[in-house]
Formats: sequence, structure tokens, C-alpha cells
Amino acid sequence: MTSEKRESSTGTQSRKGRRQYTVEQRIALLDEADQPGQSIALVSRKHGISASVMFRWRQLREQGALTGLKANEPLVPASEMKAARVKIRELQRLLGKKTEEHEIVLEALEIAKDRKWISRLPLLPRGGGR
Repeated sequence: MTSEKRESSTGTQSRKGRRQYTVEQRIALLDEADQPGQSIALVSRKHGISASVMFRWRQLREQGALTGLKANEPLVPASEMKAARVKIRELQRLLGKKTEEHEIVLEALEIAKDRKWISRLPLLPRGGGR
């Protein structure tokens, strides 16, 4: 199965009629839609593109996906991204737990100080500061 492609002013079109746009072309079309008096609907009709496709491109641009592709940055596989998110969630949970423990210890020290259970606190500054 050969896939003959022909160049058009807006994108590369395969034999099946499906056009493929470069990142630069997508950004140019979105920039055109951002101009005063223009809209995605108008620009998509003008260039014969489905408006839903352009809305998706705009969503990707807002998420930074188009700029990442344009800069030839390496993409992270979904599995690595999922593993990183799981690790981040676990670290956030542990940080929250340690923060809570720290607050409990500070409260206990304050109570002990008020009841004079601890005669001297050399590690704690007096008056809240040094």
C-alpha cells in the first residue's frame, strides 16, 4: 500500500484525503484565529479544516504540547509519566505526614514549656526569634 502525498498550501495531504499539518502550520493557523475579528470557526472554514481539530490544537498549545514538539524536545512515554506522578503523590503524602509530626512535636514542646516539665530549652529561641 503506497501512500502518495501531495503538498498543498495548508498541509500535506495523503491519498485518503487526510491532511497532516506541521507544528509551524498549526501555530500559524491558531495565531490567525487569535487575531481581532477572527475566530476558530472562521479560520477553520477558510482553510477547510474541522473546527474541532483546531480547538484540539488550541488545547494542546495551551498545555504546552505544541511548543514542546516545535523545540524538538524529547517526549516522555506515558508509562514513565504515570510512574513519576505516582512517585510525586507518594512524596507529597510523606511530606504531609512529616509536617504533621513536626507540628505535633512543636505543640508538645510548647505544652511542656508552659507546665515547666522542661526546665531549659537550649535549642529553642526565646521570644520566637533570635
